[in-house]
Amino acid sequence: MFPFLIYNVKLVSMKYLTSFMMQASYFVSQGFRRRDERSNMLLSLFSNLDRLVAPDRPCHSSLWLGIFAFHKALVDQPQDPLVVTAFSLAVHSGGSLLESVEIARRISQPYQSSFPELLEARNPDSNNALVHKTINFAALVKTALCNMTDGCYVSKAMAKYPKAPSSDLVFIPMALFLRVSKIFECVRRGMEARFVHRQGREIDYESLAMGSLEEVRHVFARIVFDTVYPPSQSNENHVANQRP
Repeated sequence: MFPFLIYNVKLVSMKYLTSFMMQASYFVSQGFRRRDERSNMLLSLFSNLDRLVAPDRPCHSSLWLGIFAFHKALVDQPQDPLVVTAFSLAVHSGGSLLESVEIARRISQPYQSSFPELLEARNPDSNNALVHKTINFAALVKTALCNMTDGCYVSKAMAKYPKAPSSDLVFIPMALFLRVSKIFECVRRGMEARFVHRQGREIDYESLAMGSLEEVRHVFARIVFDTVYPPSQSNENHVANQRP
């Protein structure tokens, strides 16, 4: 279904992907086999990634592992679309939370309301309240990532599938775990001192394949934003300046 996954498995190792596939309850609960992107956020996220990468333009494994952790956090605790938008923009900007919240507020395009991971939009909170919620969501993403590297957690998830092979092996190596954590930690810690704001939407595929933090953050934010606010000719003028 997704060429980027096939190619990246060859690049990194089947065991990285297996760590998530082994958590079958997560994939079954998300109806991953369904082809309707309008109601399946996980499928839509990876479909948007698939539009940006190819066998000759691969991404680093930290990107798609980060997408899994992000989505798992939303499955565990759905969020207001403004919070998700501010989170993705904060990742893109290296932790500029207040600016990200202000940009998120200015978006007039309707979000993809068919995703159960997104709560029904309500009257906007204050900027400070949205900042606080965005930081809390970043903590949920970190928790989801930690669970995915926890052998005990994986074993409990697999207990629902007695025919599956039993194992307490943690498939994600610590180096990769730390690399994925680095993508999101700026949201919790605030603006990074040495961060240089990225200009333009072009992707540096060589840097992306090498796992450049700046490039991985840029593509992650772009995928999330395009999933929450699917681009179309009729509404693109309203959000073109806000898209990562």
